[in-house]
Amino acid sequence: MKKPVYILWFKEIHKDDIAKVGGKGANLGEMTQMDLPVPKGFALTAQAYFRYLEENHYKPEIRKLLARIDYRDPQTLNIASQKIKELIISGKIPPKLSQEIIFSYLELGGLFKQALVAIRSSATAEDLPDASFAGQQRSFLNIRGEANVVEKVKECWASLFEPRAIFYRQEKGFDHFKVGLSAIIQEMVPAEISGVMFTVDPVTNEKNRIVIEAIYGLGEYIVQGVVTPDRYVIAAKTLDILTRQVYRQTVQLNKVGNLTKETIVPKTLQSRRKLTDKQIKALTKYGKKLHQHYFYPQDIEWTLYKDQFSIVQTRPVTTLRRPAPQGKLLISKELRKPILVGQGASPGIAAGPVKIIKTPKTLNQISNGDILVTSMTTPDFVPAMKKVNAIVTDKGGQTSHAAIVSRELGVPCIVGTQKATSFFKNGQIITVNGAKGEIYSGGLFIKTMPISPVTKTKRKTTDLDIPFKTATKIYVNLAEPELAPAVALKNVDGIGLLRAEFMMAQIGKHPKLYVKNKQQREYIDKLAEMIGQFCLAFTPRLVVYRTSDFKTTEYRNLVGGQAFEPKEENPFIGYRGAFRYVNDPTVFEMELQAIKKVREKFNNLWLMIPFCRTPEELIKVKKIIGSLGLIRSPSFKLWLMVEIPANVILLEDFINAGIDGISIGSNDLTMLIMGIDRDNDLLAPVFSEQNPAVLWALEKAIKTAQKFRITSSICGQAPSLYPDLVEKLIDWGITSISVNPDAIERTRNFVYDVEKRLIAKKK
Repeated sequence: MKKPVYILWFKEIHKDDIAKVGGKGANLGEMTQMDLPVPKGFALTAQAYFRYLEENHYKPEIRKLLARIDYRDPQTLNIASQKIKELIISGKIPPKLSQEIIFSYLELGGLFKQALVAIRSSATAEDLPDASFAGQQRSFLNIRGEANVVEKVKECWASLFEPRAIFYRQEKGFDHFKVGLSAIIQEMVPAEISGVMFTVDPVTNEKNRIVIEAIYGLGEYIVQGVVTPDRYVIAAKTLDILTRQVYRQTVQLNKVGNLTKETIVPKTLQSRRKLTDKQIKALTKYGKKLHQHYFYPQDIEWTLYKDQFSIVQTRPVTTLRRPAPQGKLLISKELRKPILVGQGASPGIAAGPVKIIKTPKTLNQISNGDILVTSMTTPDFVPAMKKVNAIVTDKGGQTSHAAIVSRELGVPCIVGTQKATSFFKNGQIITVNGAKGEIYSGGLFIKTMPISPVTKTKRKTTDLDIPFKTATKIYVNLAEPELAPAVALKNVDGIGLLRAEFMMAQIGKHPKLYVKNKQQREYIDKLAEMIGQFCLAFTPRLVVYRTSDFKTTEYRNLVGGQAFEPKEENPFIGYRGAFRYVNDPTVFEMELQAIKKVREKFNNLWLMIPFCRTPEELIKVKKIIGSLGLIRSPSFKLWLMVEIPANVILLEDFINAGIDGISIGSNDLTMLIMGIDRDNDLLAPVFSEQNPAVLWALEKAIKTAQKFRITSSICGQAPSLYPDLVEKLIDWGITSISVNPDAIERTRNFVYDVEKRLIAKKK
């Protein structure tokens, strides 16, 4: 047989192939290239789906049915969906296409047996950084036989028009006929235990946490919310297990004969934890590898059988945006105790009347402003989720598909209360705190607290904490535009480190791909729009933008990156930072154009140059900056990252080359001084910003900056981790400290106390 036209095996697929095999298929192929434990399989491309529609002349009829939908009325959505699905399933697959499916399926099983497979839907607009399409299409488990495989492929295609999928595309603005579907045919792996892993806490967005949820049996019950999973929280850096929450599980989904059935979990296992510490750490390492490879937090599905893990899916986390702060929940003393508690699944505070829904068929009873209370949330609930103020369920975990979508929609959600549907009554007024997982009686008063004017050094602590001032400025490290409005409400003096890399990862394509396609203006506009969001949120406070410092391995992970990036043995000390700007200024000049565009509206944006190896290199970079009309002035300063030993040793020469300030990157500086990769598990215990050699470098850099009357800052993790180091930094004369958002308040408090003690000593 000739090479198939519509079949691609995982080993032939890369993450850039979304248009051919959808998000799921592209990621399965990419993970296969990474030598991760992915069950083997192949993808029937989206082009096969489009051909099927054309051969059967379905598009005109589907358009008519879609035009009849009133998206405010779930009933019309359900009727249109049912008719479209019946139409698609009734069609005939062209003979050549059918042959390709059958022959590839037989090849997967080998010469003497027909493989047991999972047939999974992979839409060409799913698993994107800004839209998950979580659970929108169907998958089928434990399928055997070529006729069954062909039939299930048609059902996968039809599921592209499930009510929830139609609604979601409408909400996201996707053309129904530009979204294709690839059917993934993959070897079925037995699963004693299954689960989901997030490489960032999906509720709090803490980047230093990895969250794993685990259940007995196949993973369908975790995504459907049928059972409440065990939940393990792990420190991403050290792999220390921070919390272990174990929940009793009485039923599981398993293969029984040729069928997938619900079975009873043996009594001896029902209350036992699902994963051992050793297994948790082994799984976490896969999560870290995927996060580092994609340079973006990942939502990973996995299975465990005979102590061997399989990774069956990864997708970007699409919920790294927090809603704007809703203020302080003011509760009278008699009502401070919650009446019911579950797991916080989507942050936010909301009040309203309870509406208990026992089946998706009654979702038409939901009204705007209700609190949806149900046994378990499933993707079928999505059309109604836009209407409600909050969601409360009996079952489910923080990583169920519906919980993901609730976070994406910004709807407060609490899962796993065990008894909400029997505890509440229809019409009862309650208040839901989705971050804490707490439910209160009545519609409690929520007050938004604006930032108070900064007071003088007098400190006052009350329930409504009034911001206070310190001589040492407290800046914040940020990367995501969505977080800017919320963080700007904190008692912070500005952004001391605005990372370019996360914004470039959100854009998704390699910058040079835009150059190749003559789309530079599109790239500049996208980057300027994101930078502008930070400047708007923080104006008139300072925003220090650090220009791109992707390593070649990270650049290669962007769409099209493999065509433009060299392969390096050691990218950490390779082709990065200022040298890249000088050697090939194309991308750097686009960044500068974006900065120039933003500064036409905001004058609080400054510039910082990373990983600059020599003063001569700095002078060349400054010439490029000046050639684009960006000139140092009182409203436009140029900072240098001090993260290489040469920056400390030759700092006077760098200052003489012309800079206005420095910011110490303590993470990279410590690694290069000590010769330690902090991500190496064997060496991690030795890594310390408290090492005497590192402390010498910090003191030397700060005092040199002070001598030449330029500002000094620090933006690594060290100040957040070591309060005693903060005291040293202030004593040496540092002018600002930039920390992660969660450390702003405690750093400000500690700096206040340190400054107070130092003033007392001098008196």
